[in-house]
Amino acid sequence: MIDPIAIAIGPLKIHWYGIIMGLAFFLGTYLARYNSKRSGIDPDHVLNMVVLIIPAAIVCARLYYVTFEWEQYKDNPLDIFAVWQGGLAIHGGLIGGVLAGSWYIRKHNLPFLRLADIFMPSVILGQAIGRWGNFINQEAHGGPVSAEFMEKFPAFIREQMFIGGQYYHPTFLYESIWNLFVFAVLMFMLYRFKKFDGQVLFSYMILYSLGRFYIEGMRTDSLLIADTLRVAQLVSLCLIAAGVILMLVFARKNRQTGHSQNSIE
Repeated sequence: MIDPIAIAIGPLKIHWYGIIMGLAFFLGTYLARYNSKRSGIDPDHVLNMVVLIIPAAIVCARLYYVTFEWEQYKDNPLDIFAVWQGGLAIHGGLIGGVLAGSWYIRKHNLPFLRLADIFMPSVILGQAIGRWGNFINQEAHGGPVSAEFMEKFPAFIREQMFIGGQYYHPTFLYESIWNLFVFAVLMFMLYRFKKFDGQVLFSYMILYSLGRFYIEGMRTDSLLIADTLRVAQLVSLCLIAAGVILMLVFARKNRQTGHSQNSIE
């Protein structure tokens, strides 16, 4: 088992979860700045937005999780602040990021959809990296599996997924791999196949949510409504529907106007 604490200096403890999330934010920011330069957006705007988006995303991701797991925290409210233990809901983080980013975009009169297209590859890359924080904390895994099933995975994954004398589906790995696939698709679209602003954003909504819906059904720690309905699956269905509708509407509008938003060159 991997120790969740990477560095301990006296009372100071640095957790792997925090290191991994920090890496995700750093690489995501670097990529968004790089993409913005090639799309005609001042990269300083990206950096200014990230300063707002990251804390807003973390706070909302935590509040979202705590809201659906209130029974776990109501008697120990200080545990709400222990984010290094995990418990950051991606959909909550997306809400916080969108709210903070929208405020900045509106204040500076920037093109929302174009900036969203620039940010979405960074978001999905960060999600792919962030899932390894779940791996370290032995969370976001699926149901029990046999030792024979786990033989197809590297030893370090098998060992970390052996919890309480039982192997579990490494669903964190499934989602990380799916997210990397979506990342590749979004980058290709941004650079070679973008026809209109919003195309990358809508593709993210559809593709990420397809994978999340399927993988969420395998997990044992899903946030629930009425003890039966998986919140992430419901949100994923809504995002897929919205993404498909918006994609069709904007694609039709693009054809009618005869205007093509060139891919980044």
